[in-house]
Amino acid sequence: MPTAEAYAFRPVTAADLPMLERWLAAPHVRRWWGDPAEEVAGIAADFDEPAMASFIVSHDGKPFAYLQSYRIDPSDLSFGDRPDRTLGIDQFIGPADMVGLGHGPAMIDAFVEKMFAEGVERVVLDPHPENAHAIRAYEKAGFHAFDQRMTKDGPALILARDRC
Repeated sequence: MPTAEAYAFRPVTAADLPMLERWLAAPHVRRWWGDPAEEVAGIAADFDEPAMASFIVSHDGKPFAYLQSYRIDPSDLSFGDRPDRTLGIDQFIGPADMVGLGHGPAMIDAFVEKMFAEGVERVVLDPHPENAHAIRAYEKAGFHAFDQRMTKDGPALILARDRC
């Protein structure tokens, strides 16, 4: 697996939106994410949302992935009982030639360790239960499944990783 030091996370800017729309249109991403134009509009709308942070992930200086994190409202019980300092994350790898090389688990691990160092206590994910490739990447990054639920987006397997 690539090392955590090889990854950089920088905030998404308006200049990144065309690249994100291309990535979202790729078949391996489109299968699990919504309409590319709608997703990009949602990312842009979240620029001023204080509970949301969106990042372009680079490996050795080359942008290849999108990652968003969000603070979970204490009244939101969709992730079950959890510590107060819990973040949710979603991500995808854009270029198909970067998939299957270990970047998913490595970048997620790097981001989660960064969040833990900043005081986050738990990070949660909610992939579709049929997204076996993503689920395996999350498990490699130290996440464990603890529930399956129906969400506004459909069925979801709920996974978590806690700060040690």
